[in-house]
Amino acid sequence: MASIRVVTRGLLDCATACAEMQAFTQARTAQTSDELWLCEHPPVFTQGLAGKPEHILLPGDIPVLATNRGGQATYHGPGQVVAYPLIDLQRAGYYVKEYVYRIEEAVLRTLAHFGITGHRVRGAPGIYVRLDDPSGHARLAATPADAPLDFAGLGKVAALGIKVSRHCTYHGVALNVAMDLEPFRRINPCGYPGLQTVDLSTIGAPITWSQAASVLSDKLVAHLAP
Repeated sequence: MASIRVVTRGLLDCATACAEMQAFTQARTAQTSDELWLCEHPPVFTQGLAGKPEHILLPGDIPVLATNRGGQATYHGPGQVVAYPLIDLQRAGYYVKEYVYRIEEAVLRTLAHFGITGHRVRGAPGIYVRLDDPSGHARLAATPADAPLDFAGLGKVAALGIKVSRHCTYHGVALNVAMDLEPFRRINPCGYPGLQTVDLSTIGAPITWSQAASVLSDKLVAHLAP
C-alpha cells in the first residue's frame, strides 16, 4: 500500500473542510490513496452528532457549526493543529477502536517528542496532561471501569472526533499548540463541565504551529499504517 499523502491546507474554514472531507470520502474508490490533511481553522465552535445545545454556554461572536462527527462541543482556532486522516480502514486492516487508539498513540508520541507526558482517560477520548507536572512520567491512578470520570488535576491538550463512512474515516484530532484558550471557557469541552483545556505553550513547550504539525503528521503516518 502506498504511504499516506500529507496535504497541508493552512488556514481553512471549518465548514469548507467538513464539506470537502465528506465529498472526498463519498467519491473515493478502492484505489484512492489515503490522505492526511493538516490545517488550522478560524475561530469556531463545533458540535458532534450527539452534541447538546446546553454545552455551548456563551458563544458570543464565535459561530457554532453542526457537524457529523462523533462527540460533543469543542473549539477550533488559530494556533491549533487540526489533523484529518482520510483512511480506508478496510484496506488498512484494523477497526475503529484500534484506529482511535492509533491516533491517540500518535499524539502521545508527539507530546513526548516535545518533553510532555500525555495520558489517556478511560471513557473520555482525547489526550490529557497533569497540570502540576506536565513532564512527569508518573501514571494516572487506575480507576474502575464503572467509576465516574474524574478530571481533577488534568488539562485536555488534544480532542478527538471522528466519522466513519463505508469503512473510510474523516474528521480527526486537534492538538492545542499556542492559542487563545479563552473560548474554551464558553463551552463544556467535549461535554464535560469544568474540564480545563491547555495548550503546549502554557505547559512548558513553546513550539510553533509548523513544528507541531510536522511531528504530529510524521507520527500519524507511522501509526496509521496497515
